[in-house]
Amino acid sequence: MSQQTQPVGETCEITNPFEMVRQRIDAICQRMKVSEVCHLRLRECKRELTVHFPVKMDDGHVKVFTGYRIEHNTTRGPAKGGLRYHPDVTLDDTKAFAALMTLKAAVVNIPYGGAKGAVICDPMNMSQGEVERLTRRYTSEIMLVISPEKDIPAPDVGTNPQVMAWIMDTYSMNVGYSVLGVVTGKPLSIGGTRGRTEATGHGCTIITRLAAKHLGMSVDGATVALQGFGNVGAPAARLLTKEGCRIIGIADWKGGIYNPMGIDVEGAFRHCKETGSVVGFKGTEVITNAELLALPCDILLPAALEDQICASNAASVKARMIIEGANAPTTPEADRILNDNGKFVVPDVLVNAGGVVVSYFEWVQGLQSFFWSEDEVNRQLQNVMDNAFHEVLEVSQREKVDMRAAAYMLAIKRIEEAMMVRGIFP
Repeated sequence: MSQQTQPVGETCEITNPFEMVRQRIDAICQRMKVSEVCHLRLRECKRELTVHFPVKMDDGHVKVFTGYRIEHNTTRGPAKGGLRYHPDVTLDDTKAFAALMTLKAAVVNIPYGGAKGAVICDPMNMSQGEVERLTRRYTSEIMLVISPEKDIPAPDVGTNPQVMAWIMDTYSMNVGYSVLGVVTGKPLSIGGTRGRTEATGHGCTIITRLAAKHLGMSVDGATVALQGFGNVGAPAARLLTKEGCRIIGIADWKGGIYNPMGIDVEGAFRHCKETGSVVGFKGTEVITNAELLALPCDILLPAALEDQICASNAASVKARMIIEGANAPTTPEADRILNDNGKFVVPDVLVNAGGVVVSYFEWVQGLQSFFWSEDEVNRQLQNVMDNAFHEVLEVSQREKVDMRAAAYMLAIKRIEEAMMVRGIFP
C-alpha cells in the first residue's frame, strides 16, 4: 500500500480542509460575481454517505470500521474520485477532496463531477486478507451510489490496483455480470489502461516542464526536492530524472534523505521497497521533513499529504516554483506568503489532474471495450495537460491573479455555465 511513503508533517497547524476549500471557492465566486445558486451549491456536497460495517479479522474477532463516500457535484458528469485507506482520514478531509475533484475535472475539461471515498483504517498493519474483506464489505455498503454512470472510484493513499480489482469483482458479483467501468486504476487484466499507474506523476512532470519553460528555466540540470515517494512522487522522480532534473532531497513517512549532488532515484526506489522507507539509503544524509521543504532548490514538489506548507514554514521555502503533486498541500495563509515572496505555485487542481485524466481514458475504453496503446494514452494526456496549463496561465495573466486563483476561476466558470444550462429540477 502506498501509505508507507507519505511523510509526517512536523510543523503545520491542524486546519479544517473542507473549510479551507470553501474559503477559496468563496473568494473566487465573490470576485467573479458568480450566481448565488452556483456559489451555494459549490459550498456544499451533493451527497454524504457514512457507513459503519463489520469485518472479521484474521484472529477471529470482528472489528467495526467507518467509511465514507462523498459526492460533491455531478453537474458536468458522473462523480469521480479516489478511495483512501488511512488511520487519520476524516469526514471533512473526504469532503474537501471531493470538492477538489469537482474543480480538477473542470480545469482539465473532462465530463466528470467530484467524489471521494475513505475508510478509517491502517492497511500497513492489516493482512492482505483483512484488507480484501474490508474492501469487499465497504463496496457492498456503498453500492447504492457507485456505478459507471453515477460514481466511479479510483486508487488513492493506501489503496492500489488490487483494491480496485476487489471493488470491481464485488460490484460485478452483485449485479450478475462483469462491469469494467465501475472503477478505474484497475489491473490491465480486467480492463485497466496502460499508463494509469504513472499517470499522476506523469502529469506532474508535464506541468513541471511547462512551468519551467514559462519561467525561462531549463529542467535539464534543475534541482528538485520531493516530498512523498509513493504513487505520485516515485513516478514523478523517475520521469523528472529522465528530463535531466537532479533530485537532491526525498522525504517520506520516516524522514528524509539529502544529497546536493543528486540522489540515485532507482536505487532509492529499490531501497524503499526493501526497507519501507528511503531513510538510510547509501550516499545520502538524513534530513527532517521540515528541512526538506526549506532546501535551496529550483523546484519543490510536495506529493504526499495535505497541509504540509503552512503559515509557520512557508517563509522558509527557497524553491523558485512549487508544483503541487498532492491534494491541498498548501494552506491559504501559506499561499499568500509564497506569492508575496515571488514563488510560482502551480496548484493541485491542475498539477495532479493527470490521474483523473487517464482514469477518464480508462473509463471510456472500458465502456467501448476498445483499448489504446500506452503511446496513445500518453499522447492524449500530454494534449489535455498542455491545453489546461495554457488556459490557466492565460486567465492568470489576463486577470492578474496567481495560478491557483486562475485555475479556480476557469473551473468555476465552466461549472456555473453547466448549472445555468441545466437549471434546477423540478
